[in-house]
Amino acid sequence: MKKTDTLQGSLDLLVLKILSRQPKLHGYAIMTAIKATSGDVLNAEVGSLYPALHRMEKANWIRAEWTTKDSGRRSRLYQLTALGKKQLAAEELRWRTVSLAINRVLREA
Repeated sequence: MKKTDTLQGSLDLLVLKILSRQPKLHGYAIMTAIKATSGDVLNAEVGSLYPALHRMEKANWIRAEWTTKDSGRRSRLYQLTALGKKQLAAEELRWRTVSLAINRVLREA
């Protein structure tokens, strides 16, 4: 199966779900988690992920804090907010609804 570079309409859901499981991740760790959890099928590109993170932060679904590692390198760690948890539930419901509808179309003779 060809790897997917574009996660059309599902990037928010995936990011929110990853952060619900593993709070306080930086962007690269989120990309890695999406790829690993999907069995190397889904690939969130930097050019899509960081604008999505900024948009979700602006919508108050996630919050970010700067941290400095022992090496002196700074990174932003992201975590869900209460509003983000509600949005995750809404995104999961939307995904399940769409998935069921697509499966119905695929089963039609």
